[in-house]
Amino acid sequence: MKRIDRILEYIAEQTGNMAEEDLRHGGGITAAEIADHENMLRNNVSKELNELLRADHIIKIKGRPVKFLHKETVEYILQTKLKEKQIEVQSLDEILHPSEQVDPFHSLIGFKDSMRNQVEQGKAAILYPPRGLHTLIVGQTGVGKTLFAKLMYNYGKHMKRFSDDSPFIVFNCADYYNNPQLLLSHIFGYVKGAFTGADSEKKGLVEKADGGILFLDEIHRLPPEGQEMIFYFMDTHTYNKLGESERDRSANVLLVAATTEDPASSMLKTFIRRIPITINIPPFQERTPAEQFQILKHLLESEGLRVNKPIRVEPEVVKALIGSVTYGNIGQLKSNIQLVCAKGFLNSIRESREELVLDFKLLPGNIREGLFNLGKNRREIEEFGAIVSPLYITPEGSHLLEEDVLEPPFNLYKLIEDKISLLKDEGLDDSYINKFITTDVNIHIKSFYNRFYNLKGSRERILKIVDNEILEFSEEVKELVERELDRKYSERFVYAFSLHLSAFLKRIREKKYGGKLVYDPVDEHDEEYKVALTIKDMIEYRFGIDVPGAEITYVAILLKSVEEERQGNVGIIVATHGNSTASSIVGVVNSLLGSSNICAVDMPLNVSPKEILEIIVDKVKGIDCGRGVLMLVDMGSLLSFEAIIMERVGVKVKTIDMVSTPLTLEAVRKASILDMELEDIYRSLMDFRGYNNMEASLTAVLDNKVIITVCSSGKGAAVKVKEFVEKIVYDLTEKKITVIPAKIRELDKVVKEFQAKQSVLAVIGVKRPGDHSVPFIPLELLIDTRGQEMLRELLVHHELPVTQADQNVVIKSLCEDGLKEFLTYLNPHKILGTLMEFVEVLERELQTDFEYAVKVQIVIHTAQALERMVIQDGLVYRGETGILDSYVLNAVSRACSIFADGINLTLTDDEQYYICEILSDVYKMTPSKEQRV
Repeated sequence: MKRIDRILEYIAEQTGNMAEEDLRHGGGITAAEIADHENMLRNNVSKELNELLRADHIIKIKGRPVKFLHKETVEYILQTKLKEKQIEVQSLDEILHPSEQVDPFHSLIGFKDSMRNQVEQGKAAILYPPRGLHTLIVGQTGVGKTLFAKLMYNYGKHMKRFSDDSPFIVFNCADYYNNPQLLLSHIFGYVKGAFTGADSEKKGLVEKADGGILFLDEIHRLPPEGQEMIFYFMDTHTYNKLGESERDRSANVLLVAATTEDPASSMLKTFIRRIPITINIPPFQERTPAEQFQILKHLLESEGLRVNKPIRVEPEVVKALIGSVTYGNIGQLKSNIQLVCAKGFLNSIRESREELVLDFKLLPGNIREGLFNLGKNRREIEEFGAIVSPLYITPEGSHLLEEDVLEPPFNLYKLIEDKISLLKDEGLDDSYINKFITTDVNIHIKSFYNRFYNLKGSRERILKIVDNEILEFSEEVKELVERELDRKYSERFVYAFSLHLSAFLKRIREKKYGGKLVYDPVDEHDEEYKVALTIKDMIEYRFGIDVPGAEITYVAILLKSVEEERQGNVGIIVATHGNSTASSIVGVVNSLLGSSNICAVDMPLNVSPKEILEIIVDKVKGIDCGRGVLMLVDMGSLLSFEAIIMERVGVKVKTIDMVSTPLTLEAVRKASILDMELEDIYRSLMDFRGYNNMEASLTAVLDNKVIITVCSSGKGAAVKVKEFVEKIVYDLTEKKITVIPAKIRELDKVVKEFQAKQSVLAVIGVKRPGDHSVPFIPLELLIDTRGQEMLRELLVHHELPVTQADQNVVIKSLCEDGLKEFLTYLNPHKILGTLMEFVEVLERELQTDFEYAVKVQIVIHTAQALERMVIQDGLVYRGETGILDSYVLNAVSRACSIFADGINLTLTDDEQYYICEILSDVYKMTPSKEQRV
């Protein structure tokens, strides 16, 4: 029996032996009792208890010590059904007698102090007869506006204003800011035929929220027509769906909206007048020191649960963390806490400690500075000195939090454990591991939180420097220049322009503007200068001032320099004489490699070269992504266009004659798959003579090429990768290639040595070589289709023929060693046969043969799904199951039976849905066996 099942069985048995009175008043089983009885480590017991609580199998009785009860047994003894999920209470009476429940707002830190008025406003909004009052919550990003709205909803249920199953619907208006019609269709729904693609009627959020609360976040992003429809609904409680002319639908919905903006300047006055209650949530810095301390403690408790270890925190760390909050409020504090806990967790593993110790020297520099930020106010120092003490957080004493939009979708601490295990197996020293993991965690955490408040925070930070009117005006200017110049500008332009405009207006008001031309003049015929003149008129009209010539010049320079970087591959133009020759070549290439940055120019014999030149010039303008254009031509005047085009368009162009389909294929693969630069593509194609002339020089080419694999020690994974690569190259070319394992510290030296006498085809492993001209394939991509394809393309690029091989041999060779890197609990060697059998069953069920890359994808994904079944942490499918292919779904279900029979594991329906999603597109695209015959 598994450990978690033994623990649950013991709790059920002990709960069944308790008297009803004990159950009602704090009885239960402690983690220490379970550990002693089952002879388990206390740490492991706590971990399983948290899992059982999340799975809703047990009830947590808070106190000292924390106790647990078996939920189903309690329901049987008390003859009642406990509807709540993940129950954490002081005693069962809290849920058995709802009228005696604690006010939900009491869980809000500061409900009696800095948040007292806000709580009273929230309660009044819910209770005001007959339907409550629509409410606007105003506050900076990260202050907890969504949490406050949810507490209003819980209070409504507590006071019987809403039923227990009433909805709480959340919608972020910013998600569809650029598409007002789509946004309105989400809020109000649409009828069949309302627009192209509306094949059936769809419910809107208003209809879904009937009888409850609709929470509209970032309401200032709602377009004026949307605000008008919303305030009409607030007035009449009626609405119409998109595509309907009559407002004859009704819904009883309490609207709660939230914004980070000043409502008076960002929303219609007619809309604001219809919202009787505005609740301002103070930023973190305006909360009392005691509340800031409680918020920090609350967030640390949530980390204590996730890390499943006690956390010891020094007072200086507490102060530094609180002082580190500058613009992101509670969201930023949460991010900083997770970063520090991750470092503490890393140290606890390295030093074999059973607790996380967060001391001052552990803190990153930006968080350390928080201690000094806090020290700028003497009174503040005294207040914190009185309340801050060393903290000791235990997993059992921590509280489970409600579902949080700011909770990363990955398990940070498992990520750290897995990567430490990997790096230790490669013989890396502790200092290197510490540096590697710390950097990795920073990337994971910061990239996640950037999505939620860093981008918003940048706007809020700029608003501390410039007025909202100037920022909004700058955004209008951005729209104008994008339209006039037909190019995209990033937010950098908005901020750069708004900062300069703010400083310029200030100098004008203070009469300190000298009006001297301090910038290099620009050509007045430039398109940027002409647009700058329009912007000058806009500034003069909006702000009622005269704009001197120096400012026009500055704006023109800004328009030239802050253009958003263009992205993409080298453009390819195929131009040939004849009515359809070029189009035919491009059509074949696109059908084989998919759409890419390539276009065709057909040159009928009756069309003059001058006309064709104009067509090609337009094509070059349209296809260039900032990296130049390669022209593949056949003969004649087309060869002379290169210099003329570069002079007229200013785009770098290279031309190769004797165009053919194989040559074009090579050009596209080098541009799109290998992402090569124009000069490199040009040089590599100059001697290309097709695919059929390679065999004669193959031995000489292979003799002169090496591949270098790199891992920490030059052993372990480096040797495994060496074997993988040798196998792949042999299976693809039926020839051998020299593969050299190298240590990380000696990589550049080894590359240099071999480049002196041979050519390095590629480096494959954990570190990119210093010489960036050498192709690099990361180790983690080697078992992925991308790494396999990159290696294949490198072989083609170096004129090595690619042949078909026994796919299963390569799959098994790659997957077994690859799964060793990713699986923790399952034995890759033992389950690989079952996984291969699973793929074969799927092929039989679907009557098809999967491509090599698809087989690898299925094996790797399914292996990880089985691992999730072992730890009972399966994925939850978020898509619509109704659109999945039923034929594929049935095939997956039948194939999955081999896991129950072979390794005693059963994939959940949600996991099967994900496999079905992977296969659905593949099944549609892959020809069946009968079709191939």
